[in-house]
Amino acid sequence: MRTVQGAALDGLKARVRALAERTGLPVRSTRGAPRPHAGPAARPRPTERAGRAPRGGAPLADPGPAVPPPGAGDPGRRTSVKEPLRRTSADRPAGPAAALAPSGPPAAAPTVLATLGALLTAAGRPRPRRRPGGVRASAAALRALRARHGDAPALVRTRSGQTLLVLLDPQDLRRFYAEPVSVLAADPPQKCRGLSTHEPGRDADGPGCARGEQRPERRRMSADVLAAGLPVHPAAGPILNVVAEEARHLTATGTLELVRARHAVNRAARRIVLGDPAADDDELAGWLTQLRAEDGRLRGGRTRAARSVHDKARARVREYVRHAGDDTLAGRAARHAGPVDTTDLVSGVDPADEARLWLLAMDAVPDTLLRTLLLLGAHPCEQDAAAAEAAAEVAAGRARGELPRLRACVRESLRLYPVVPDLIRVTRGETEWRGVRHPAGTAVLLPAAFHQRDPERVPAAHVFVPGRWKNPGADRDIRMAPFSHGGGRCPGDQLGLMITAAFCAEVLRGHRITGTRPVLDPVGPLPVTLDPRGVRLTLTRR
Repeated sequence: MRTVQGAALDGLKARVRALAERTGLPVRSTRGAPRPHAGPAARPRPTERAGRAPRGGAPLADPGPAVPPPGAGDPGRRTSVKEPLRRTSADRPAGPAAALAPSGPPAAAPTVLATLGALLTAAGRPRPRRRPGGVRASAAALRALRARHGDAPALVRTRSGQTLLVLLDPQDLRRFYAEPVSVLAADPPQKCRGLSTHEPGRDADGPGCARGEQRPERRRMSADVLAAGLPVHPAAGPILNVVAEEARHLTATGTLELVRARHAVNRAARRIVLGDPAADDDELAGWLTQLRAEDGRLRGGRTRAARSVHDKARARVREYVRHAGDDTLAGRAARHAGPVDTTDLVSGVDPADEARLWLLAMDAVPDTLLRTLLLLGAHPCEQDAAAAEAAAEVAAGRARGELPRLRACVRESLRLYPVVPDLIRVTRGETEWRGVRHPAGTAVLLPAAFHQRDPERVPAAHVFVPGRWKNPGADRDIRMAPFSHGGGRCPGDQLGLMITAAFCAEVLRGHRITGTRPVLDPVGPLPVTLDPRGVRLTLTRR
């Protein structure tokens, strides 16, 4: 007599065999070897040929080969590019894989039954959200590409059919940063991770983190309000007082995690940007969280809801701006803009839009803060030196807020784990790179994280060495781009460094980091990725 479980298992096996016949995957037999199955997936792909150049002209760009897969022993670092790549479980290495690698042959694929078991095991686990249009490439794949093609820009082809011009030589990075937007247009959704949640402005240049494409009035306002280029902000006194008060949430218990860091930093951000009344506005905090989750991509049925949240957040921020004090960023922006009709902003800049952007921009501070403290916890000597600087800074007077050693630690943390790992530009016209012409619309990829941790060009690339930033020319090193270079450099870089270093100082001034999770090797190479959600610090009083 058959049981219910036996009947269900027989039905499942039948569906698996039907799936195998449609996909061409082998099915593991219960008696022996898998049954071979030839399907359409086994057909070889035709080889593409490069186009011919016209007489007397530069050669046309070859679509380029797909990047070879890295060795399984060197997983490399994943960085996001632009288009999603598909890969079978056959060519997925044990560690993070190079998604630009060609697909493996069907014969190397696991059996359907084994795949089904893995799927059933992971069915109850939440899947990480992938950014729409995101492609992943590993540092090992980029090194293999450079070994194969040299330092010249390499045109590679993703599995989705998109071509990317990858810059592998620091000399090309200089040109990338120097080109005007009339030659290389920015791609805000990828660069402004978490910042492009606003609707485009009337001139279609969205108030997100733009690279010189903002209107001149907006650029001037950002530079003036954020005090671009000044190590200490003119309103440093009130800002540091807010940081000191909110930092008490970080040390309220003996442990520090990302949730607590976000709570403290977001409260401080609302007070710094909008004023003290906004500190306890949990409703506005929830709206901003929803806007970050939407990531500026209003699609499908979520469009109306997302726009509703956007409008409510804008109205609330605008109300705070009307009553903002002179020491807040919103108050400084209102003074800069002058009397503006908030119902018709064709010729002006709405301070509320800028204030909302600055609130979203500070979303990167908690992650950087937690990583910096984790690195200091793994390097006791650096931690003691930073704590001594934090203690001496109390009596610094007018020099309060400089904290050069802690700023170097924050910069080094951003070098190892940048907020924006890759920069993408799109050519607006036909351009030539090293004698090869590329048509308009070519995507140019600068893998910033790869260059910042390139062991062939950067000494101690995978080691925490804050001292490298004491060199006066370190900030101009074209390989290091925690805040980009040229016209696309973030105008709030110095303010962000001041706030993050001040939070670190408040923690270290009265506490010592005695335990960390994960445990980092203080002398060996650091991991290539570091998820702040898994960081947990143990604090003890000094």
